[in-house]
Amino acid sequence: MHLLDNPIIINLLFYPRKALPVSGHAHLQDGTISIDDTIRLGYRLYVYRPDAPLILFFHGNGEIATDYDSIAPLFHAIHCSLLVIDYRGYGWSTGHPLTTALFTDAEKVITELPNVFKTTGIQPTGLYVMGRSLGSLPAVHLAETTPDQLHGLIIESGIAEIPSLIKHLGLPVPFLTQLEAHFARANNVDKIRQITLPLAVIHGEADDLLPVEGAQRLYEASPSAYKTILRVPRAGHNDLLMHNTQGYFAAIAHLIQHTKPG
Repeated sequence: MHLLDNPIIINLLFYPRKALPVSGHAHLQDGTISIDDTIRLGYRLYVYRPDAPLILFFHGNGEIATDYDSIAPLFHAIHCSLLVIDYRGYGWSTGHPLTTALFTDAEKVITELPNVFKTTGIQPTGLYVMGRSLGSLPAVHLAETTPDQLHGLIIESGIAEIPSLIKHLGLPVPFLTQLEAHFARANNVDKIRQITLPLAVIHGEADDLLPVEGAQRLYEASPSAYKTILRVPRAGHNDLLMHNTQGYFAAIAHLIQHTKPG
């Protein structure tokens, strides 16, 4: 077992919930992506138009794809489709959550996107990856490893460095010390220095789980020629949309308008 997949860490980072897929909706399609012979990740696709820009979305650790039923129309309002991916053990995904699988599964997801497009009948004009909270880890990883397949990166309430998060969540310091070398390869602030994709960072200034200073570090470390940061006053980790819905989606829309092909 990899040290990052120690049950202590898994129980701190992941809060899976189950759900069942549905069928028969004109603008909502559920499906799965095969990772290997036993693991399939569930997804929910909210279609705006078949040719609309697509946001590949990795959610927070206590969320599942179906939670975005009420939020997807706001993405449609900025003329985007939304594809929300569930982690192992979440929604109708099989398996159990693993820290290491966040990265390898994301790589498989982007490889399998052409099959998803064929199955769902969409042909997006532009692909953007977005990660919220825990989801910023696979999102930044894809932006670093597969930049040629993406048109932009969006980080919402994201992680700058994992050790500080784990320490905040209560991992014993001696155990944390053992993990430093392993976490160093997964720190977003280090990875983002290699990413030149257009970037939008959105973060609440009252976030007491992942302080806004981390978001500022991500923004400043980015070498992108087009980058923006939206710091939302009084917003915490889970209530950004309550405080500035308009600014939140304007930041995403501006990124897409700046980079959309054609």
